[in-house]
Amino acid sequence: MTRGRIVKSIAGFYYVDTGEGTYECRPKGLFRKQGIKPLTGDMVSITITHEGDMEGQIEEIEPRKNELMRPPVANVDQALVIFAIKNPGINTGLLDRFLVWMESQGIPSVLCINKTDLVKEDEDEIAVFSKRYRDIGYEVIESSAKTGEGSDRMISILKDRITALAGPSGVGKSSLINLLQDEVVMETGELMKKRESGRQTTRHSQLIYVPKAKGYIIDTPGFGSVEFSHIEADELGDFFPEIAKLSPDCRFRGCAHIEEPDCAVRGAIDPERYEHYVQLYMELKSNRRY
Repeated sequence: MTRGRIVKSIAGFYYVDTGEGTYECRPKGLFRKQGIKPLTGDMVSITITHEGDMEGQIEEIEPRKNELMRPPVANVDQALVIFAIKNPGINTGLLDRFLVWMESQGIPSVLCINKTDLVKEDEDEIAVFSKRYRDIGYEVIESSAKTGEGSDRMISILKDRITALAGPSGVGKSSLINLLQDEVVMETGELMKKRESGRQTTRHSQLIYVPKAKGYIIDTPGFGSVEFSHIEADELGDFFPEIAKLSPDCRFRGCAHIEEPDCAVRGAIDPERYEHYVQLYMELKSNRRY
């Protein structure tokens, strides 16, 4: 058998990059009986059924280290979370919710502050924001798709990894992706275009190879898809790194950091981050009542 990674799935067909070529594959019937569905990003073993037409069958799926459902992708190494410093500006509440969501999935996040060219006369605004999140432990990249600032650092971050790109509309995500892809030629492009002719293509996810970084990126949908049904209110603090660090010093075990006496968290972390923690805590508590 030949080992490879699923780089695209579409209408029940899976495109497996083996390093020697990309094969259009169907999964063996046993997977369906067992309720197992391959995901983009999976490492798999295939048998080649027709070398000339680059066709094969997926025989085995290796254990996943994680999986996301929107988009359906497995084995994500990190998230690159993109916001703009201006036009539209940073909604920190939205940002913190997304960071919590990624933390709850066990996926580390890197922040990218884009459109720095719009605030060159007031660079303190970027510095203050970047320091807030660096102090928590997040890596922060300052970038401009217009000037190319930060592109080298992003290439370094993407190296040999699968990276989920995320960000609200209007932050310049597409421009950054195009900047990262300026030399990308999808090895499978013509093959896929030929095979997808006349086929339903609305449901698919695709890893895009970035030759400069020797890594993959995958675009993710809007932040409206982020939901927290898998998180209990009492464990929320585990997904705020600064709270998780301080909570062992609280007087009471299982402190919610809301009204308890001698709380080591309340008043000790960034006020806006704490406000977002309380809002999300109350939301989770309220949702569990219904």
